[in-house]
Amino acid sequence: MTKHIAIIGLGLIGSSLGLAFKQNTSGDVRIVGYSRTTRTADTAMKIGAVDCVANTLSSAIEQASVVIICTPVLATEAILKEIGAVVLPGTIVTDTASTKAKVMQWAEIHLPKTVEFIGGHPMAGKEQSGPEVAEPTLFRRCTYCLCTSQWTSSKAIDCMIEFVKTIGANPMLIDIDEHDNFVAAISHLPLVISTSLISVTTGNKSWDKIGKLAAGGYRDVGRLASQNPEMNRDICLSNEKHIASWIDQFIAELCRLRELIVTNNYPDLEKSFTLSNQARARWLEDYGKRNQ
Repeated sequence: MTKHIAIIGLGLIGSSLGLAFKQNTSGDVRIVGYSRTTRTADTAMKIGAVDCVANTLSSAIEQASVVIICTPVLATEAILKEIGAVVLPGTIVTDTASTKAKVMQWAEIHLPKTVEFIGGHPMAGKEQSGPEVAEPTLFRRCTYCLCTSQWTSSKAIDCMIEFVKTIGANPMLIDIDEHDNFVAAISHLPLVISTSLISVTTGNKSWDKIGKLAAGGYRDVGRLASQNPEMNRDICLSNEKHIASWIDQFIAELCRLRELIVTNNYPDLEKSFTLSNQARARWLEDYGKRNQ
């Protein structure tokens, strides 16, 4: 029997999921895609991320056993509301948004209790967006967060764990608030820092000259500013409490370093750089082991 998977949103993540699943499964899986943009849908079809494209959201999910929502966070509620009226009992619905608390609330409000919702977040991506840059190996060895509710069945959890493993990722069951707090630290704060760096430097009246000096370090720290602006906006507006908390901590650390610099505190300044150097080296070693 053919398993039907519906992917709503065919950008980088949605198209990469389609490619990864098709590459790692036999022919008994049919992937139906849906995008509000014709060009995006056509590209996803052209690269083989989906088997067909539906004209409407309801027709995309009418036979699906799994529905994956791969849109910016704030678009998720309207989608959940629309599919809630037509989704079949027993269907597993999941998402890929990088914030989870509000998505889980929307799912509880708009989906019938006959449907299983599991919040999902693959810790993978690129600064580029769109199906043109999708790749089947995007999720290989990445951590794929799964958030459940008190109503989630063990059968649905097992199904999502199997799905995550199929695309080459490592499933991680995690508390909703913990997830949003942790990703605010290691994903959303870097986004804000990257955006701030680009804004303050390119907005300087001497940027024409400054830009000629900018090289690898500037490029690397500013990379996240190249991400999809709509997605970045939605991330910040759906995880404001945790992001604001980490920004406050970062500002405090910047102020501490500023004080060490302006007071010429050689020992403590060097110590700060040394401790950060060592901490990053330990993380890189652990990261390398996890990704072997």
